[in-house]
Amino acid sequence: MDHSVTPSVGRRSASSLPYVLFGGSLLLLVALFAVSYGVGRLAGPVAPGMHGVPHHDDDPGMGDMGGMGHGGGH
Repeated sequence: MDHSVTPSVGRRSASSLPYVLFGGSLLLLVALFAVSYGVGRLAGPVAPGMHGVPHHDDDPGMGDMGGMGHGGGH
């Protein structure tokens, strides 16, 4: 009886297993982000009239807080 072990042709070594698992996880993560981006693009904005944050270069203070004059909480 012959008890010799022959390696199979399609088998990966144990040292390459972490790289394969990392690559598969990375591919799954990219696919998940692509699907979520596509769904977000189809859904549109979350609230009517929602836009990006306006940038006022000439007024770096709190000029956007209307009704809050000087004097604090009097």
